[in-house]
Amino acid sequence: MDLKKILRKIDEFKIITMPAVIVVFLLFVSMLVFYFVSSYPAIERYGIDLFIKNVWIAAEEASKEVYGLAAPIWGSIYTAVIAILFALPISIAYAIYVNDYAPKPLKYPLIIISDIMAGLPTIIYGIWGALILVPILRDYIMKFLYEYFSFIPLFDYPPLTGFCYLSAGILLGIMVIPFASAIIREAYAMIPTVYKEGLYALGATRYEATKVLLGYIKPAILSGFILAFGRALGETVAVSLVIGNAFNLTYKLFAPGYTISSLIANQFGNAPIYKYMTSALYAGGLVLFLIGLVVNLIGLYYLRRWRAHVSH
Repeated sequence: MDLKKILRKIDEFKIITMPAVIVVFLLFVSMLVFYFVSSYPAIERYGIDLFIKNVWIAAEEASKEVYGLAAPIWGSIYTAVIAILFALPISIAYAIYVNDYAPKPLKYPLIIISDIMAGLPTIIYGIWGALILVPILRDYIMKFLYEYFSFIPLFDYPPLTGFCYLSAGILLGIMVIPFASAIIREAYAMIPTVYKEGLYALGATRYEATKVLLGYIKPAILSGFILAFGRALGETVAVSLVIGNAFNLTYKLFAPGYTISSLIANQFGNAPIYKYMTSALYAGGLVLFLIGLVVNLIGLYYLRRWRAHVSH
């Protein structure tokens, strides 16, 4: 087949696949427009206060309704950050162990268990978190930190129930580990064997070789971070069962809080009774949408920088 025919085939393939690209773009735009239009009544009424104030007053008279999403917005970001700080090191270590250190009889069962965890319904995590994880964290970690390290502001809130930002963050971290580790594990496994052999030939230890090889999969690690952050940011049922559902705007780890997703899950059924609550909840969804968009754009920016650095 000559070059002209190859180019013609490529052009035909572009034409065939272009409708799929257009459909995806239109879906993205339509979702953004829908959330903006649905949230506009609350934005028009409360302005910027809807996003920077911490207040939630529902009233039958529309003039007495006051809503502010500061606490749920903060809770969504805060718990997602806690989840990433907890999950990413474990995901990287898990991927390395499965590929380089796990005995063959143990390797594939570990991969299967990770894949099963990724497919479990979130309500299972939520119930397990509320009945098992929260009491363990409260009795063996929170109380210890509060008793001996309460001079640190993060730990000076009394862990009365254990339903708090820390519990939500740890549970989210456990939930996103399978997703992040799968991406990192596959990327690490695809590193050419000749790279590893070359490092060992140069006298590198196993630890030193692993450090160098991780540098080759920085895009995969970043992709795992983005996926895990987005997954943690939008989780609903599991978080609502362990975070405490209180409008606290604080950085204290042991304080109960709210996320946008858990707020929507808890309030959406009652929202039609009130004039502006539904619109305020849509505004929360719009914020989640925009945060996810910003995180992905930042990830794409750093991926391009990394590729440009590697190419040079």
